[in-house]
Amino acid sequence: MTVVWAFPGQGAQRVGMGADVLDRYPGLVREADEILGYSLREVCLKGAEPGLKDTRSVQPALFVVNALGFLARLEDHPAPDCLAGHSLGEYDALFAAGCFDFATGVRLVQRRGELMGRAGGGGMLAVLGADPDRIHEVLQRSGIDDVDAANRNSASQVVLAGPQESLRRAAQALRTDASVRCVPLQVSAPFHSRYMTQAAAEYDSFLAGIDFADPRIPVIANVTARPYPPGGVRELLARQVAAPVCWWESMSLLLDRGVTEFVEIGPGRTLTGLWEAARTQPALARPSAHTPTAAEARGMAPPTAESARVMAPPRAESAPAIPPRAPTAPARPSVTGTTTPPPPTPAPIAGSLPCTVRPERLGSAEFRADYGLRHAYLAGSMYKGIASTDLVVRMARAGLMGYFGSGGLTPAEVDSAIREIADRLGPGARFGVNLLAAPESPGAEREQVELLLKHDVRFVEAAAFTGVTAPVVRFRFAGAHRTADGTPVAVRHVLAKVSRPEVATAFLSPPPGPLLDALVAEGALSSAEAQAAALLPVAGDVCVEADSGGHTDAGSPYALMPAMIRLRDSLMAEHRYPRAVRVGAAGGLGSPESVAAAFVLGADFVVTGSVNQCSPEAGTSDAVKDLLATLDVQDTTYAPAGDLFELGARVQVVRRSTLFPARANKLYQLYRRYDGLDEIDASTRQTLEERYFRRSFDDIWAETGAYLRDHRPDELARAERNPKVRMAQVFRWYFVHSTRLALGGVPGEQVNYQIHCGPAMGAFNRLVAGTPLEAWRNRHVDAIAELLMTGAAALLDGSLRAWSVATPGD
Repeated sequence: MTVVWAFPGQGAQRVGMGADVLDRYPGLVREADEILGYSLREVCLKGAEPGLKDTRSVQPALFVVNALGFLARLEDHPAPDCLAGHSLGEYDALFAAGCFDFATGVRLVQRRGELMGRAGGGGMLAVLGADPDRIHEVLQRSGIDDVDAANRNSASQVVLAGPQESLRRAAQALRTDASVRCVPLQVSAPFHSRYMTQAAAEYDSFLAGIDFADPRIPVIANVTARPYPPGGVRELLARQVAAPVCWWESMSLLLDRGVTEFVEIGPGRTLTGLWEAARTQPALARPSAHTPTAAEARGMAPPTAESARVMAPPRAESAPAIPPRAPTAPARPSVTGTTTPPPPTPAPIAGSLPCTVRPERLGSAEFRADYGLRHAYLAGSMYKGIASTDLVVRMARAGLMGYFGSGGLTPAEVDSAIREIADRLGPGARFGVNLLAAPESPGAEREQVELLLKHDVRFVEAAAFTGVTAPVVRFRFAGAHRTADGTPVAVRHVLAKVSRPEVATAFLSPPPGPLLDALVAEGALSSAEAQAAALLPVAGDVCVEADSGGHTDAGSPYALMPAMIRLRDSLMAEHRYPRAVRVGAAGGLGSPESVAAAFVLGADFVVTGSVNQCSPEAGTSDAVKDLLATLDVQDTTYAPAGDLFELGARVQVVRRSTLFPARANKLYQLYRRYDGLDEIDASTRQTLEERYFRRSFDDIWAETGAYLRDHRPDELARAERNPKVRMAQVFRWYFVHSTRLALGGVPGEQVNYQIHCGPAMGAFNRLVAGTPLEAWRNRHVDAIAELLMTGAAALLDGSLRAWSVATPGD
């Protein structure tokens, strides 16, 4: 089955529309209100001023209701195989396909409505029961040459546009045939006609300032009745203002290409009726999609020799294709030995030959459904809010997910960020927050979990853990229960980043009994929650981290992934969990080839990190982004981790143009060698104070001690008792300081910038060299995701084709 989702245009609006979705996404509605300057909810639900009659207010209102309807449907259904929209509805199709974000869509239709609303003095007339040839003959015979065919909706429904008097004469002439009905439309101008030429020209100038992405899902263009070609969004949107809407041709194309299910999203069911009319029409009577000549568009003239050539169906290799889905593959055994149905085989990517691999079908279908994602792809957290609220919101609006980088932030800062994300995305939004291990401060870890539960956060990325802790178990199983048939269910998702089998084993196993007993005793979990927890893994998903930025063991994915998958399968069989635990891959994912390799190795999902740091949404300085955009694959190295300094943990960081790695490693060597600051020789102390720190040990300890006194009194007491602990705290100050310098982009301090990053950044820079994404300001996080996933799907599809061709001859 191949599915199209379609959106209606003007004429579908009515007072009360959107009642089911406007309150579901208050953040987006508020964003639209700020752009428009009035309450869209009041307009849609109550018909308040400026009302639903003038195109200047109708277009934004209908766009928003359609767009929110799409987001609501996407929460419960897989993405469609293609999209279409009638006139204004085409903007919702393009929004759904990722060509622009919600706010941009509102601004586009606002400006479109303003320009089209200026072209008054005319109207539109629906003609039912006459085919285009018949209408053309009547108009010619009556001497009416100033009326255009604005919409060709079906074989027997055409909408004319032009001066009101000419439309009146046309209706009078056409009604001589008793089978023909003429219905004046309640519109404020002759849309999609020659009378919109000036508006189209002005709109084209406006569109020049907008950055459009190519559709991620095929979108049928009104102007051509063909899928949008690469780079064609601006041109076709400008032309659409004055060109006829080729809806009949568009529906015929979809039927010819094997579309079997039509879903209308938005008020009314007019488009569903037009689909049924096209579907029941004999295939031989369907039109070929084409771009009409001026004579055809305005007077319904019969096709000329030139237009007949244009109307010929394009060759398969030159046109974006939407063939029906291929038959599904046979069922395959799951890790528990039972048989599970396979995911559906996908339809091909727009603009390519029919293919068997699409980015929307890579990885685990169950994972995509649980997380509410278009792709089995996540943007991982980056500490200190580098994985920012803007990054998380942008990913969510693109049907993806990002984790907010809460590591190193105060509880108040994390609280504020969660509130902002929830407010901007509205109720039911899916986003994640990082939970960074804090072995030296278990109270801080516990405090953050309570904050996450207060906000009912459902998705957490647990990073830098060396084992399972009580706060992690508390988060995972708050709200857990058993269904009527006894099946245990956890309502919260913990994705644990792991690189060692012993840590993976802890997260892939049920929580230890004594730990559960202790949580129940202190009231952190109920008995029912603990009973469900005893039958489930601590993490429903684990992500194998190899050679990544930030905390890393520098493992090889080629060794780690197979080992971790076998470990998962073994523990699944041992504990007989009701659902499979998914294994993902992170680290080194900076090219389609590396993403494809992760899926070939068996990854159920992928998590990117370093590449997202060099994006407009990342919460670091422009100076850091300028540097990151120049990196090659050899420009990173390893340094001690400031938060786990005493444990000897390491992070991967940028080494180009900065001395931070060398200085950080020197500090760790000194920590290992000496038992306190007083033991450091005078020469070394002078180097540290004058060149590394640019302040004295005493000044640093005064600042650090004051912080510990307010936030971590236990650590202060430990440092005051033990000179080595005090030395570690002074040295750790440099790690905090170097991070602040980088985040702030402090001029003249680049040599001390601490920038967590892996070699994926260099690989991505090579990938986008010579393209618009070479400039980091164009590297939006969702565009990065789309490039990597689409490229990976194309590579895997090519490999499958080559294998299928080569195998018979082997």
